[in-house]
Amino acid sequence: MTRDKTARDFPAGTPLNRFLAWNEARFQRDRRDVIARDIYRLLDRFGNGKAAVEICVAHLVGAPVIAWRWRRWMGLRPARKGAAPPGPAAVARHLVRTLRKALGAVDPAAHAAVFQAFEALEGKVDLDQLARLSPRIRPPRPLASPRRILVIKLSALGDFIQALGPAAALRRHHAGDRITLLTTAPYAEFARQTGYFDAVMIDRRPRLFDLTGWLGLRRMLRAGRFDRIYDLQTSDRSSFYAWLLRPGPAPQWSGIARGCSHPHADLDRDAGHTIDKQAEQLLMAGIFPVPLPSCPVPVQALPAGLGSRDFVLLIPGSSPRHPAKRWPAAHYGALAARLHEAGYVPVVLGAPGEQAIAATILAACPQAVDLVGKTDLAALAGLARQAAFTIGNDTGVTHIAAAGGHPVVVLFSDASEPARCAPRGGAVAVLSRPDLADLPVETVLAASLALAGSATARKGSAGVLRAGL
Repeated sequence: MTRDKTARDFPAGTPLNRFLAWNEARFQRDRRDVIARDIYRLLDRFGNGKAAVEICVAHLVGAPVIAWRWRRWMGLRPARKGAAPPGPAAVARHLVRTLRKALGAVDPAAHAAVFQAFEALEGKVDLDQLARLSPRIRPPRPLASPRRILVIKLSALGDFIQALGPAAALRRHHAGDRITLLTTAPYAEFARQTGYFDAVMIDRRPRLFDLTGWLGLRRMLRAGRFDRIYDLQTSDRSSFYAWLLRPGPAPQWSGIARGCSHPHADLDRDAGHTIDKQAEQLLMAGIFPVPLPSCPVPVQALPAGLGSRDFVLLIPGSSPRHPAKRWPAAHYGALAARLHEAGYVPVVLGAPGEQAIAATILAACPQAVDLVGKTDLAALAGLARQAAFTIGNDTGVTHIAAAGGHPVVVLFSDASEPARCAPRGGAVAVLSRPDLADLPVETVLAASLALAGSATARKGSAGVLRAGL
């Protein structure tokens, strides 16, 4: 019996630390976890030198050196010299080296290299067969060229915008493949304009007992004959879609669906920020790095009166179900008046049902421009890319503004947690109060002008700034 590598052999919070901890908590482990532990055991058993590396290579792509394994026990057979073909041997050797380098490493790139090496090895051997109780070497299942990729991202607006960073990473990684997005109708046209997807399918979200709707969704998914699916929604609903593809060959699946080929293996995944979760999910599928969200849609002409002036976007609304997320409209009105005095044109944005909020703001500042209910998602993205800065509540439109790359000040109450859902972009400042009614106009104005005037904000330095209160 050899000493088994555990999650504790990797710094806390690193991808391999989380990946191994997730597998240690399960009875049925991910195939990459099984193979990685095999390699570490063989290295320990045979001295960690060059000869040990070549024994690992022979096990991975030549003839298995491990005859059987059970828990920490394994039975060995002699390694066959020359059993590994040169091409696959180079890929296997790279995996062994990345696993060695990742031990104790803090840099996520070292961990990403391990998952990328597994992706390369999967092109040479069947990893499922190699992870059996009695390992076998079998060729991989042939893949289509170009591969057919499906990305699932259904709603809501803020979550959809935060998925644009992963979408860009997927487009880069699958540059020669055909990528289809499954989303809901409100985001379809905007998704087409980003250029990240070759096709967009509409999920009409059938209700529980809508048999016709479910059968139609199943036909649509199966007709795609997808080779790999990236579930960026990672909900119970989207995970259930994996079952709609049965019976038949299952596509590779990145997400949290039970038994999927590329699980997001993190016991604490729900505690993290959405952007961090999705970046780690893709890292464990061999895709790294993942950029911050951006909105690469064509810039539209500005509304009359804004073309030659510095303007500021105000986003005073939010979901009607969460009124505690709203800074009072009267405060926005006072802020708009002060911004006008400072030489800016306040521009009020919002959904069609928020005209009353806009009216309150314009009563306090008649010079403000009311665009509530008059802009689609692409127009919002264009405005955000040309505004001097944006001030808004915790709502989806604020995420669009942050993705535009210009400074954003976002206001949070206790109704939501910035560490899990604050917008991220070129320069984002978070102001918070348990009750937003207690957040003074002067505080918001000072933080906004400071952020807009800072050199780092104008250079678009990445990060989230938490303003001192």
